[in-house]
Order: sequence, then C-alpha cells, then structure tokens
Amino acid sequence: MELKPVAPAAKGPASRFVGDVYSTAIAGREEPSPLIAAVVRFVPGARTHWHSHALGQTLYVTEGVGLVGTRDGEVVCVRAGDTVYAPPGEEHWHGATAGNVMCHVAMVVRDGDAPDTTWLEAVSDEEFQAANEAVAPSRVDAVR
Repeated sequence: MELKPVAPAAKGPASRFVGDVYSTAIAGREEPSPLIAAVVRFVPGARTHWHSHALGQTLYVTEGVGLVGTRDGEVVCVRAGDTVYAPPGEEHWHGATAGNVMCHVAMVVRDGDAPDTTWLEAVSDEEFQAANEAVAPSRVDAVR
C-alpha cells in the first residue's frame, strides 16, 4: 500500500475547457494500473469541450448541479450522487449549469499508449444555453 500526497489543483487549459475548471489528479498512469481519475471542479457556466474516450468514461458527481450533453442533443442534469457513463467513442461534454458549481470524479481507462481522450471543439455559448433551457428547472433547482 502507498499513501500518496494530495496533488495540487491545476487550472484546465482553454484548449479543453470553457470557463474556469480545476482538476486534481487522484490516479494516474502508473503501471500496471490502466485507471486515470481526477476530481474536476467547474464554476457556474464552465464546461469541457466536446470530446470522446477510446474506452468510455465514468463520471461520479460529488457536489453541485451539472449537465452532460451528447451530439444527438440529449442533455441530462446531474447532481451529487449521480453517475453517468459515456460509452467508447461517444462525443459528449459536461460541466456546471449556468447558475451552479459542479464537481465530479472523472474516470477513464487507458488503452496502452493510445490516447485516452480525443479533444474536439468548444461547446458554444448557444449550445450551452440551449442545454440549460432543455433540462427541467425543478431538477436544476432541487436540493437533495
């Protein structure tokens, strides 16, 4: 067993995120484990760019209220305790709602030396606004 020190938070780059996003690594590329995991914190309105994962991605929401959207226009509203799975190759995005913070644990499995994430273009303000309007207000505003 090895106790690892808390990793410093890193601000997410504009090439992958819109708005202020901070990530803290919790599992990395340590052989032989294929797991990559991080705690990711989004301020209101912040979100990832469109992206996909070679072997899929699991998100476990720990705080706040967020959105996860797919290319086919599906948008789900997530809150603390929710888990979302994006299957391999599915182009998606995730982040906080316009008026709430959101924090999740993001988990992917690497496939050898292949890239685990393929980053695409930014989610536009129009796409983001439409996603916020598409979710049920009672779900966004509800407190567990």
